[in-house]
Amino acid sequence: MTTAEPKTESTSEKVSLPTLTAMVVGSMIGSGVFLLPRRFGAESGVLGATIAWTIAGTGMLMLAFVFQRLATRKPDLDAGIFAYAKAGFGDYVGFNSAFGFWASACAGNASYWVLIMATASAMFPQLGDGSTVLAVLISSIGVWLFCFLILRGVKEAAIINRIATIAKVVPIVAFIVIALIAFKAGVFADNFWGGWKAEGGPSASVFEQAKGTMLITVFVFMGIEGASVYSRYAKKREDVGRATVLGFLSVLAVFALVTLVSYGVLPQSELATVNQPSMASVLESIVGPWGSVFIKVGVVLSVLGAYLAWTLMAAEILYIPAKSEDMPRFLARTNSHGAPVTALVMAGGLVQLLLILLLFTSEALDFMLDLTAALALIPYFLAAGYALKLVLTRETYEDRKPLLADGVVAGLATVYTLFLVYAAGFDHLLLSCILYAAGAVLYVMARRERGLRVFSPPEMVLFVVILLGAVAGVVGLVTGQIQI
Repeated sequence: MTTAEPKTESTSEKVSLPTLTAMVVGSMIGSGVFLLPRRFGAESGVLGATIAWTIAGTGMLMLAFVFQRLATRKPDLDAGIFAYAKAGFGDYVGFNSAFGFWASACAGNASYWVLIMATASAMFPQLGDGSTVLAVLISSIGVWLFCFLILRGVKEAAIINRIATIAKVVPIVAFIVIALIAFKAGVFADNFWGGWKAEGGPSASVFEQAKGTMLITVFVFMGIEGASVYSRYAKKREDVGRATVLGFLSVLAVFALVTLVSYGVLPQSELATVNQPSMASVLESIVGPWGSVFIKVGVVLSVLGAYLAWTLMAAEILYIPAKSEDMPRFLARTNSHGAPVTALVMAGGLVQLLLILLLFTSEALDFMLDLTAALALIPYFLAAGYALKLVLTRETYEDRKPLLADGVVAGLATVYTLFLVYAAGFDHLLLSCILYAAGAVLYVMARRERGLRVFSPPEMVLFVVILLGAVAGVVGLVTGQIQI
C-alpha cells in the first residue's frame, strides 16, 4: 500500500522525466514491502515467487496503462476510480466501486495500526501481534487522534510524507545491499522449489505457491492508479508513459529483490515463521539486533506518514461522490477548516470496527492485508472492464489508430483482475459481500435524496446476489466455515 504527496496543479510545477519517475516510485512504495519475506516464505519458494512477480508485474503494468489511457481519453471523469465504473456500468455499480475502494482504504489503515503495534511489541510484549486488547485500545486512540488533527485543518502532508519517504527508502536499500553481501547460494538453491507447509500437509504445486502470493502483490501495488495522476506535471506528454514504465519497473525490481534475496539468507521454513515486519527479522539474522531496530524505526515512520495520507484519501473517497450526489449529502459536509468532517468520522468509524474485529482473528496482520487487497479487486476489475468497453464500442477511438494496442492492454488487465478475484478465494469474496451489502444503505439514502428510482431491474438482481453472498458470509463466520 502506498502514499502520495499532495500537489498543486500550477502549470509552473512542470517536471522532467527523472523527477516524474521519482514521483511515481515514491507514490508506489509503501508499508507492504517490509512484510514481503514472510508472506512469500509462508506460501512459495524461489520459483513460485519468480512466477508470481512476473504475473503481478505484467498485470499491474497493464492496469497502470489502463488508468493512464482512461485519464487521457476521459479527462472529464476526474472524480476518482469509481467514476469509470459508473460511466461504464451504471450508478449502482459505480457506487459499489467507490464504496469498495473506500472500505479497502479503511482496511489498509487498520493494517497500519496492526503493523505499528506488532513492530512495537519487541519493546512492549503486551502488544503481541497487534491484536491484543491493549494493542487495539492504543490503536483506537491513535485513530481518533489522527481524525482530530485532520479536523483541525491538517490538509497537507508534505513534510510528513518527505520524512516517511526517506524513512522507507533508506532501510529498504540497506536491506537489499546487506542481504546480497550475506547471500548464500546453497540456502537459495534449497528454497528454489518451495512447497514447505507449516501444517505438515502435502507440498503445494508451483502454481498454487504463486497463486497464494497474489493478494500480497495486490496490496503492495495498491495506489498504482495514482501514477496517472502525475501526467499533468509532465513537461512533455510522452514522458508520462515513460515515467510510468520506468517507475513501475523500478518498484517491481525493489519488491522482487526484497523477496528473492531473503531466500538466500534463511530457509523457507524459517522465513515463514519470523515475526512481522519480516524484513527486520531477516536483517537481524544477518547483522544482529541493531538491524531489526534500524528497519523497525523506518517502518513506524513510514507507516505513520502513510496512515495520514490514506486517512485523507479515505475521507475523499466518500466526500467526492457525495459532492456529485452519488453518496448521501451528509458526507459532503465540511467544518470551518475545510475538512470533510462526516466523511472523516465515518472512515474512522470503519477502521475502529475493523480493529475490534481483530480481537477475534488468529493472524491479524495477514487477515487485514488480504481483506484490503480483496476489497480493491472489484474497483480495479471494473476500471479495466470500462477501458475494454471503450475499445469494443470504439468510443473516443474515432481515429482507430491505437485501437489494437489499447485493446490488448485493456484485455490483459481485465483477465488479470479476474484472475486476482479467483486467487483471492471464495471466502474473501463473501466477506467483501458483507461490507457491500451494508453499504447499500448509503446508496438507498442517496437515491431517495435525489428522488430517483433506487434500483433498475438489473441492479436489483446484482443487489440480491450481493445480499445472498453477505448472508452466506455471515453464516460461514458463525459456523466456522470461514476462518478469520
